[in-house]
Amino acid sequence: MSREISLGRRGEELALRWLEERGLVLLESNWRWNHKEIDLIMEGPEAIHFVEVKALRAPAVRHPWEAVTPQKQRFLSRAAEHFIFERKIRKEARFDIVSILFEGDDASLEYIPGAFFPIY
Repeated sequence: MSREISLGRRGEELALRWLEERGLVLLESNWRWNHKEIDLIMEGPEAIHFVEVKALRAPAVRHPWEAVTPQKQRFLSRAAEHFIFERKIRKEARFDIVSILFEGDDASLEYIPGAFFPIY
């Protein structure tokens, strides 16, 4: 397994634990539609959260969340639209980002709820 994939999986596991501790329930992880993937799909009392997890090692020249470009947002929006249709979801949809910076064995996590609106 490459170092980047390992870091990404470690970030997703950390994000999942953090979100579950705050009451969200995992519906799907690494859900795919065509070539698009949503890292975590979580359910809260009032919304479905489509969560993109970005992790980097320190020192980094940018924040991990900055990698969620408009193109990535468009891909996530399209995949989420299909998930909502497929599952007949009736709750509000939110697009969140969990940005993680690893420094050795330590990690700093930044949660950005409602990070962007759907882009089509």
